[in-house]
Amino acid sequence: MSLPKVHEIPIGGIITEPGSSRRNLTGGWRSLKPIIHDDRCIRCRICWMYCPEGTIKEVKGEFVVKGKKYQYKYEIDYNYCKGCGICAHECPTKAIEMVPEA
Repeated sequence: MSLPKVHEIPIGGIITEPGSSRRNLTGGWRSLKPIIHDDRCIRCRICWMYCPEGTIKEVKGEFVVKGKKYQYKYEIDYNYCKGCGICAHECPTKAIEMVPEA
């Protein structure tokens, strides 16, 4: 038995135009929704780093949580978040809670 040559392998998918993945809002796939509790967040960026879809955004500004000032906070882009829960699992302070999608 011989393996097929690279030009003999059928094409699995074709991207017909660049940027098409931005139009496919994948947030509708979600059954659980992550909620960030700002009062528990220590701004360690672990959720931002582990999110496989890049839906956790670092928002710069001046934010006051329980009297403490922060230079940034994190928000989730629910248009693309699939609700995998990796962010909640990796959060060291359990500042992200997965709740059923309404």
